[in-house]
Amino acid sequence: MKLKFLRHKWQKIAFSFVLVPVLIVFIIALILNHYLAPILATQVREAVLTGSDSLYRADFTRAELHLLEGKVTIYDISLIPDTALYNRKKGQHLAPNNLVTLHVKKLILKHIHPFSYYFRQRLKINEIILNEPELNVSYALNHTQDTVLKDRRTAWQKISKSLHSISVDHIYFNDVKFKYEDYSGHKVVISTLKEMNLSATDLLIDSVTQTDKSRLLYCKDIVTELNNYSGKTDNGLYDYKIKHLKLSTMYARLNIRGLQLQAAKNDLFFNKSQSDSFTLGIDSIQLNNFDFLNYHKYRRLRASSLELANGALRVFGNPHKAGQVPADKVSTFPNVLVRNTDADLTIDTIRLKHINVSYSEYNAETKKTGSVEFDNTEGEFHNVTTNKASIAKNNITDVHLSSYFMNRGRLDVQFLFNLTDADGSFNYKGSLSPMVANKLNQATVPLAMLKITSGNIKQFNFDIHANSKAFKGRISLLYNDLKVSILEADTANNRLKKQQLISIFANLFVIKRNNPDAAGKAPRFADVNYLRPKESPFFKTVWRTLLQGIKECAGLDEKSQQAAMGRLTEHKKNKQERLVRKAERKKRRADKKAAKEMDSH
Repeated sequence: MKLKFLRHKWQKIAFSFVLVPVLIVFIIALILNHYLAPILATQVREAVLTGSDSLYRADFTRAELHLLEGKVTIYDISLIPDTALYNRKKGQHLAPNNLVTLHVKKLILKHIHPFSYYFRQRLKINEIILNEPELNVSYALNHTQDTVLKDRRTAWQKISKSLHSISVDHIYFNDVKFKYEDYSGHKVVISTLKEMNLSATDLLIDSVTQTDKSRLLYCKDIVTELNNYSGKTDNGLYDYKIKHLKLSTMYARLNIRGLQLQAAKNDLFFNKSQSDSFTLGIDSIQLNNFDFLNYHKYRRLRASSLELANGALRVFGNPHKAGQVPADKVSTFPNVLVRNTDADLTIDTIRLKHINVSYSEYNAETKKTGSVEFDNTEGEFHNVTTNKASIAKNNITDVHLSSYFMNRGRLDVQFLFNLTDADGSFNYKGSLSPMVANKLNQATVPLAMLKITSGNIKQFNFDIHANSKAFKGRISLLYNDLKVSILEADTANNRLKKQQLISIFANLFVIKRNNPDAAGKAPRFADVNYLRPKESPFFKTVWRTLLQGIKECAGLDEKSQQAAMGRLTEHKKNKQERLVRKAERKKRRADKKAAKEMDSH
């Protein structure tokens, strides 16, 4: 069947004029695709070998070049390190800290511009896609600063003889399987990541970007995203989860959403550990001006600020067991904890927003748990560092916090932690705004068997100087109309019951109803000197010191209690003697009456 539009001779000539060149180009493209693919494969292998100074070699099963589409597809790529060469370089202190192994099922390069490459010596690619890459990275601290290399030329200087520039608009790593092995510590730490995606934008290697420090690996931005990451700590006592993690090198920002750190159940935890148990949940974490390249190379964490918003920290004190040799828990002091960490970190400012903090402790005598709560905590930590050079410039971490004590009174407190003192010294001072006193009962009832039945706190101030041995300072508590009930354990019914006589005696003779006692009189204060038991951790010691001062201001110090107990004992003794004398008189009267009845008979 003849084509209707080819009836005229001029139409046939025009059609032949167009068709023949197209067929020629198509045939040439097929030939080039067939013969250029092996050449491309050879060039890729040589480029990897040369670019890595023979440390890595690249292998793949086949490569396809589609000239008309501007597309290259390479299958089953493997990037394999020469471990023998790596070990030789390691002995010469020339080996990189990170060693990489990579396997990619399929690599696609889209929209390559061959004419730009041929006529202008510019390699331009719109998109590179790596499907299902398996990336294994092992880290060892072979050197702490950039190794001096013989060839100091930049990447552009190395390619400039054959190429003026290399540019890639987008690079995608889809469904990455990532395994990370860290050999820098006392034992190997292995992490396996799934549901991970990486992308890079605007990769450009030319005469301008060769010295552009705003780019990482010549890319304008590299974004790493990780979803639903979970694991368990080495000791098996904590489970952790991260809902979403995102790192952007352009903004130098690391964002984490949905961080959870969950301790094992108390029975299991305290059977295996003498430490306090922590449970942490943070909705949002943001690390700003994060020097990722420095961290990647040398594990030095540098950032201008760390922001934590909307979450809760709950601490449960480890109950000391009888017969167990207690460990010194000075290591729980924040400044000692920072000093003992192996990490090299420097964060200028840590900001907290809307964090609820609680400390709970189990009392074996009452068989109940008491809690102290600090709700809606906000504040800043300044100069958080383990770096020796930074500490030499400033060895004080300054902390300012505001919170609502027992979700009622506003509490403002400042900590000054000494990062170099061998005794872990620090200071803390603050003030509490007015609140109803009975809100303390959730701590005083189970821990001190003391129930506050009435009273109002007008003001609470404290200024404590502390170290690993003792907490000393002045505490002032202003209040009025204070009344209490003294409790005792009722083991038969598993509850606490009121000691009626002792409570009445305490309110009459021990408790100071008001401070100051009367208008115009000077208020009482307490000079505390709390000797820290070595098994007492940070939160517990801070709270116990304040509690000692509170009790002294209210007339419940040891000396007053002993005197009152002496009076109470004397009162009980006198009462008992009166009862005995009364019983004796009653018995004598009964005896006399019985004798008279016998005489009458």
